[in-house]
Amino acid sequence: MALVVQKYGGTSVGDVQCIDRVAGRIARRHEQGDRLVVVVSAMSGVTDSLLRLARQVHPDPMGRELDLLLATGEQTTTALLAMALHAKKIRAVPLTGAQAGIVTDGSHTRARILNIGPKRIHGFLDEGAVVVVAGFQGQDLQGSITTLGRGGSDLTAIALAAVLKADLCEIYTDVNGVYTADPRMVPNAAKLDEISYDEMLEMAASGSKVMQSRSVEFAKKFRVVFEVRSSFSDAQGTLVKAETKSMEDVVVRGISLERNQAKLTIPAVPDHPGVAAKIFSSVANHGVSVDMIVQNVSDRGLTDITFTVNRDSLSRALRIIEPAAQELRAARPRAQEGVAKLSVVGIGMRSHSGVAALLFQALADAGVNVQMISTSEIKISVVIDEESSEKAVRAVHEAFGLAGGTSSEVRKLG
Repeated sequence: MALVVQKYGGTSVGDVQCIDRVAGRIARRHEQGDRLVVVVSAMSGVTDSLLRLARQVHPDPMGRELDLLLATGEQTTTALLAMALHAKKIRAVPLTGAQAGIVTDGSHTRARILNIGPKRIHGFLDEGAVVVVAGFQGQDLQGSITTLGRGGSDLTAIALAAVLKADLCEIYTDVNGVYTADPRMVPNAAKLDEISYDEMLEMAASGSKVMQSRSVEFAKKFRVVFEVRSSFSDAQGTLVKAETKSMEDVVVRGISLERNQAKLTIPAVPDHPGVAAKIFSSVANHGVSVDMIVQNVSDRGLTDITFTVNRDSLSRALRIIEPAAQELRAARPRAQEGVAKLSVVGIGMRSHSGVAALLFQALADAGVNVQMISTSEIKISVVIDEESSEKAVRAVHEAFGLAGGTSSEVRKLG
């Protein structure tokens, strides 16, 4: 008898028929003797619909009230799934995040989990019930409902698996696992049997939409092994776990693409200590997240600073840095939309050479120009024109020989 935490995403519970199918899957697992805690997202499209509704009432809805509204999406799914299980003669107990003991800080719409009290869940499991928990939400110390941000149901599931000391954590979605690239862009992309936390983190941060970055960070911190798999089939998924020595044999694990990026350049910035700190402190204080940053070599005491942000944040970022640039007596900032970030990721890159050379050659052969470059120990990212992004992904995927799930070409170079 295993204690299993399962999470079902919005597409898995997208309508009543999908919820009934999920209930059937859970019922079969319950009848096999497993003890189940099931975390659910809002039905597909519901969160966006609630956001639109809120903005019809107020152009900038307040966080506390918005959290109260958004939390109803997951609570609806929780209730419906429990009803579907009851119809199959399975006892199910639906719980909100607060009822499940999830305590967060007071940062509305992006709260962080402080603590989880598992006693109540354990009590229901001991009684033989399936516990269905509304994902994406908790309760702060003042008793207000909070939400964990986009993808927060993943975080709920991972956190519950950690505190309950679950034997398994299964993240159900609409794909069979983690692929070497987005199968919609690269038809011969291969499903990975396993991937390390660090690789999954880099891919999530670089545009892969399979998992939320915070949930992978949490899993790594508490060593929660989890499997990403499809709720529409019984095929094995992708195991996400701590790095093992054999994982370094695969040089590049996968390629991710993040669209909807924008590039900002501040030309002729005085090149002396504290300037960059002033610019990026202003940006951070206004809640704008910066991704890649490049600074040119100083020329006559002046330098250019270029960085990328999400396209939705571009106008806000521009409003912030324009007065900062004036104060520093730099040139007027320039903005460019229509760019994307392509990343190659793999822990094997630490011990193999030739990755960058092959990446740049593949892009050159495809006629794709590189605008910015950023590297980490296990990732190389480039900013390219968004119109060329799909062509670039296919070219790089082929160059690294990832259709079979490995990158033998780089192994030869290394």
